Amino acid sequence: MLYPHTNLKDFLDEWVYKINVPAYIETDPVQFPLKYSHLLDKEVAAFLTATITWGNRKMILNSATRMFAAMGVSPYDFIMSEGYKKLGAGNIHRTFFEQDLYYMCRGLRSCYLNQASLENVFGGKPNLWTGIECFRSNLAQANDGIFSKHVSNPTANSACKRLHLALRWLVRNDGIVDLGIWSTISPSELYIPLDVHVGRVSRKLGMLNRNQNDKKAVESLTEVLREFCPEDPVKYDYALFGIGESAHDLTIIK
Repeated sequence: MLYPHTNLKDFLDEWVYKINVPAYIETDPVQFPLKYSHLLDKEVAAFLTATITWGNRKMILNSATRMFAAMGVSPYDFIMSEGYKKLGAGNIHRTFFEQDLYYMCRGLRSCYLNQASLENVFGGKPNLWTGIECFRSNLAQANDGIFSKHVSNPTANSACKRLHLALRWLVRNDGIVDLGIWSTISPSELYIPLDVHVGRVSRKLGMLNRNQNDKKAVESLTEVLREFCPEDPVKYDYALFGIGESAHDLTIIK
């Protein structure tokens, strides 16, 4: 293990303290759900933003800005009034098009017709993987049984990075960045949003041995992080992000 300090936990905690600050919001997609005051708008914004959170960060912010501008002052009202029926075939972000947004909106509307909050779709399950399966199935049922490639499938061993990111935003209540508007799911239940950068840093630090960035890798890495902080393991997402951003070649890690 290539620990830069004797105590890896202390090293990661230092990075959490450094990165998990209000200024982080200015350059992160979390700014979009934070723009809204009503809980249901925040939920919708969290899942739609997370759905297009891959690739260049500046491009993500620009794409999300356009997407929410088209939805008006309330994303929730846009969905429930079926405003998405006016969408065409334009591009929103990379391989995510207006028809994909239509799919998401139609599925979310179905969820809200049956539940007061999306928290009820994810909560009360054996784990959040099961919650994701339930969410994915609900969206498909509302869209003629069709599953979208933009909603990851944990039963296919997907890391479900973007869904775990949305869940981090909604569940963690650090009073700084994450929204923490859901109360029935504990931060201890969260899984790390694993992408290529988080995986690369984690392997360099000796916390992850698996080569693939898949569900098994998510579970393995999250278990290590739970040893450091059982009640809030995913706070270390900030540390792993910060280390990767500050040292793309990882020369910081001796």
